[in-house]
Amino acid sequence: MTAIATTRTTAGSLRTVPALAGIGYAVSWVIALSVPVPNSAFGDSGSSLVAKMAGHAVAMDVNNLFSEGLPAIGLVLVSLWLARAAGWSRAGRITAAAGAVAAAISLVEFGIGLALARTTTPDTAHLLFHSLNRLDGVKMFVLAVMGVAGAMTGMLPRWLRYTGIAMAVAIAGSGFAYLLLSSGLATLAYVSLPLLIVFVTGTGIALGRSAE
Repeated sequence: MTAIATTRTTAGSLRTVPALAGIGYAVSWVIALSVPVPNSAFGDSGSSLVAKMAGHAVAMDVNNLFSEGLPAIGLVLVSLWLARAAGWSRAGRITAAAGAVAAAISLVEFGIGLALARTTTPDTAHLLFHSLNRLDGVKMFVLAVMGVAGAMTGMLPRWLRYTGIAMAVAIAGSGFAYLLLSSGLATLAYVSLPLLIVFVTGTGIALGRSAE
């Protein structure tokens, strides 16, 4: 009886991992979006960036932590659990790999963001800012792959599969915007980010429920 109870407790604990990771991902983004930070544009000069960021290092750090640092953990956990649920199928492995790569890029962006918040040199600020944006573009393409592969695992409810595909299309468009530093296409982020949050959070919760 003790062995059975222990097994059930362990299984129950494992079930909560993707669900908590998914919910944590959403909560982290809500906190990030609620922190006011300087609004910088692709065309800003280094001097303009330094002037806008002056006195906002703490707010930028908090925003950076909750938009890049902590969400990386959620991405890894949810993508790995989805791959595990899919029996490490080809689509599952691609999902896990894409999630891990996107998380790694997020952590690099977190480091760049910390440096950017503290720089007072226009040339350095300009370099870091554009490096951050272009890395974001690369990450968006990786997340698009994760969305398509995740939908193809067959482990998600229909509405989440559609969400994953829609997210992939929107975030790929955003990726082009950030790689090319195109302000017009960048507005797609207003669509792709909510879809990404819904997809990651929904996937985590769905995986937790499917294991019950």
